[in-house]
Amino acid sequence: QVQLVESGGGLVQSGGSLRLSCAPSGSIFSNVVMRWYRQAPGKEREWVAMIIASGSQSYANSVKGRFTITRDNPKNIVYLQMNNLRPEDTAVYYCHLQTTSATYWGQGTQVTVSS
Repeated sequence: QVQLVESGGGLVQSGGSLRLSCAPSGSIFSNVVMRWYRQAPGKEREWVAMIIASGSQSYANSVKGRFTITRDNPKNIVYLQMNNLRPEDTAVYYCHLQTTSATYWGQGTQVTVSS
């Protein structure tokens, strides 16, 4: 059973930066796709960023140019560097891991951006 352990959330002022980490425990897989999602109060969960095994990245338009997703192979640790944070980035951020046969979610980490 894989568990995803997230860390790095917190309170930051508008314009500040945070780095989130997501480390899987248990079996380590190759060729996994790792994503970050977020969910703000009263809103649906939305996709933020994705990175595949080759390192290719993609981003939601709302964070493009401000957030960077990276990964530490072969540990499959994924990071989300968040710069120039805005109050609208306030949400619980979730790590998501996709293998060829299963998907896993982290417990979420709170990010709060004050204006």
